[in-house]
Amino acid sequence: MQGIGFTQPVSIFVGLGFPHDVGTPTEAYRILNEWTGSRGPTHAMALNVCRLAIAGEVDADTARLAFEAFARVRGILAPDAMVEVARRVSDEWLAA
Repeated sequence: MQGIGFTQPVSIFVGLGFPHDVGTPTEAYRILNEWTGSRGPTHAMALNVCRLAIAGEVDADTARLAFEAFARVRGILAPDAMVEVARRVSDEWLAA
């Protein structure tokens, strides 16, 4: 089931803040499995749903939603992180 992909990739920040598009449940599962940061309920749920998608028991976009929720909670979802950075820069500029 590796060939099944998300209808739209999930863009996350990895490493030193480089954006990376995650396009399949298999790739999302690998990232979740190798995650060294704090784990919690959203991590466990996303890992399980991605595993189910790989097995063909749920559709790929259900896994995408679970992975996106994990990324949002951990602050690595690229669109959310970019908005936060812009807000901080704006606040610093206005305070100067």
